[in-house]
Amino acid sequence: MSERTMDGLAAARARGRTGGQKPKLGPRQVQLAQEMYDEVDKDGKRRWTVQQIADEFGVTRPTIYRHLGKMPNQPTGAAIE
Repeated sequence: MSERTMDGLAAARARGRTGGQKPKLGPRQVQLAQEMYDEVDKDGKRRWTVQQIADEFGVTRPTIYRHLGKMPNQPTGAAIE
């Protein structure tokens, strides 16, 4: 039975199937969430909380944190010299 399962999984991979759930946020949504997270107001405080960002996209806070953690490091302010 396990051999047939492994054969089926290999055939699915050959067809481009990877398994698992689809991501909750697409690449564009992740980019927008990162921009919202990095946005600061004139007082230097974050304009959006993680909960507000999550509510905007209809996902949970851990989902936002998970996707923000996958983003490559981007400079968010002036370089300190």
